[in-house]
Amino acid sequence: MLAEAVVARGLPKAARVLDLCTGSGIQALTAASLGAERVLAVDISIAAVESTRAAAYRLGLDVETRQGDLHVALNHGPYDVVLCNPPYVPSEHVPPTEGPSVAWDAGVDGRAFLDPLCRAAPSLLSESGFLLLVQSEHADVPKSIAMFEREGLRTSIVARRTIEFGPVMLARAAWLEANGLIEKGCRTEELAVILAERNTSGA
Repeated sequence: MLAEAVVARGLPKAARVLDLCTGSGIQALTAASLGAERVLAVDISIAAVESTRAAAYRLGLDVETRQGDLHVALNHGPYDVVLCNPPYVPSEHVPPTEGPSVAWDAGVDGRAFLDPLCRAAPSLLSESGFLLLVQSEHADVPKSIAMFEREGLRTSIVARRTIEFGPVMLARAAWLEANGLIEKGCRTEELAVILAERNTSGA
């Protein structure tokens, strides 16, 4: 969804692009193929970083990779475009710092990464920059929108898609129900791509 959204939106000329929580690297690779001047892919997982680096090399694309978190991304900005597919699955445990579940576990409300990202968005973006974020409805899309707008960004939802629960969500469905995070019997989630951008209209 996120790669599709950036293709639909397009990149500004000589764009500096950040793919935060790069995972498979598909967003970074897409941005590079669209002609971005600089693409930085950041992930806390060294496996994700190495996989993205290898894919870029194989495809002949120029993608810089770094292992790290939001702080690493902030230190190398600002960016004209920020792409982010963060961890957003609610979990009863503190989010891990290593292992496979680092890619999805995001604390009891699914917002352990989302909240800091929303607060940091203006610091990540250039004067005319924009951010595309994908997240689940079960991690409170309206809260993300409200936080972005509180930081002075203009927002809209540019894509939606409803999918069946994957293995992780299915495995913790009973816990999600017990904690009021999903309705009883719910086994689907709507994913939303949020656009947050500088308000350059002067309004």
